[in-house]
Amino acid sequence: MSDNTNAKAGTILSKVEQRGIEPVPADQRNGTPGQLFWVWFAANISILGIPLGATLISLGLNLWQAVLAAAIGSFGSFALVGLISVAGRRGGAPSLTLSRSIFGVRGNAGPTLVALLSRLGWETVNTITGAFALLSLISICFGTSSEYKAVPALTIGCILVFVFLTVCISATGHSFILTVQKWATWIFGALTLLVAVYLATTVDWGSFIGAKPGSMSALVIGVGTIAAGTGIGWVNSGADMARYQKTSVSAGSLVLTAAAGAGIPLVIVIGLGSALTAGDASIAAAADPIAAVRGALPVWVSVPYLVAAFAGLLMSNNLSVYSAGLTTITLGIRIPRYAAVVVDVVVTTTGATYFMLGSDNFYGPFVTFISLLAVPLSAWTGVFLTDMIRRRRYDPEALLDLSAKSRYYYWHGVRPSAFVAWLAALVIGYLFYVARVSADVVWFSGPFADTVIGRNGLAWLVALLVGGVLYAAFGGLRIDEADTVEETAAGENGKED
Repeated sequence: MSDNTNAKAGTILSKVEQRGIEPVPADQRNGTPGQLFWVWFAANISILGIPLGATLISLGLNLWQAVLAAAIGSFGSFALVGLISVAGRRGGAPSLTLSRSIFGVRGNAGPTLVALLSRLGWETVNTITGAFALLSLISICFGTSSEYKAVPALTIGCILVFVFLTVCISATGHSFILTVQKWATWIFGALTLLVAVYLATTVDWGSFIGAKPGSMSALVIGVGTIAAGTGIGWVNSGADMARYQKTSVSAGSLVLTAAAGAGIPLVIVIGLGSALTAGDASIAAAADPIAAVRGALPVWVSVPYLVAAFAGLLMSNNLSVYSAGLTTITLGIRIPRYAAVVVDVVVTTTGATYFMLGSDNFYGPFVTFISLLAVPLSAWTGVFLTDMIRRRRYDPEALLDLSAKSRYYYWHGVRPSAFVAWLAALVIGYLFYVARVSADVVWFSGPFADTVIGRNGLAWLVALLVGGVLYAAFGGLRIDEADTVEETAAGENGKED
């Protein structure tokens, strides 16, 4: 049974979405770009922009350069998310399910696994930081300790509260998420704005507003860091939310919706992180970033700040868990979508508990993790976007057929042109990459990490471009006869781009 709760404006919020990864029929797609604006806006109110802002200042950028890097990195990277959303409108299926048509039903397992690891990592970080926020809020209201290791039982309780709320929203499905994200944007966006206004009127601008600008190289690194830590991490979720969009929706509106919806809150939150760090360098090194920022605020501002922080992280996690559930099913685990959500949060709950109670550092592993996975994700993006240049339609039956008879089975289940291009691109990307957790801890360093590309943090961009170029060179732009026949008969699927 499929769920049509998205079909009408007056949806029944108690109805659980039954559809998994199967494509949404064209007559059941009634979504609009405006809905996605609220989705991406609410998902990026997350206070995780604070450590990203701190990272920009630690690179040596002044405040204005940090804001510029945040704007270019967030708007630009989420424009890529918008482009992937166009594929969701065309095929009516999640991003990694559509990816089967490119990599083959078996070859697609590689990119899908990377995407799932990315989602699980983000959700673990969201859960940890959400627990930080709740601990700090409880300490203000009841006088308990906000030191997470000092109160392990309370810490675990905060994790479970965050996870429970995530499951309640993500398991219900697409229609409920749309409604929750819209209201969350207005309510918690207003609280975030309140904190921003307070900081703008009380911070000592004279102490850093005229600070010496950083180098152009540092600015480029900053843009790359923001792109890798924001839109690149979401790029494989673009079609997941756009699969219910009307077939008549234009590609341009989807790109603009994603870029603006995510870019606006990201620039505000990352800018806050940069301003706070420029005024107090200790924030960048704090194990608990939530408590560190709270300490710089009076109580009357701390409370709305913490409420907005918790809610923003929850909104981001809702979307991530929903997407991860679809990715889990695409990987071949045959369970209902809502069950996949539960499996997902069990993993992230375990990870969050271990990280909070067994680790002392937050920023180093966080920034390193998101940038590390950005390389294979970018390689997949390059291949996927190149394929979109010539592909206007996806075979809905073949997307779900994993047998040797599937149109997307190719050679032993793998399409060599796409898989080899992706694999080569991620290997080449890592040649320019250095996984640096701190000044003293380096996971690995590629042989070309000290080149201009490596020093400027552009390994992810290299992977994206190499993936796309190699796939095109291997015949990825070639339109086969079956595609031509199907596109000619696909007038009912809406206008072409």
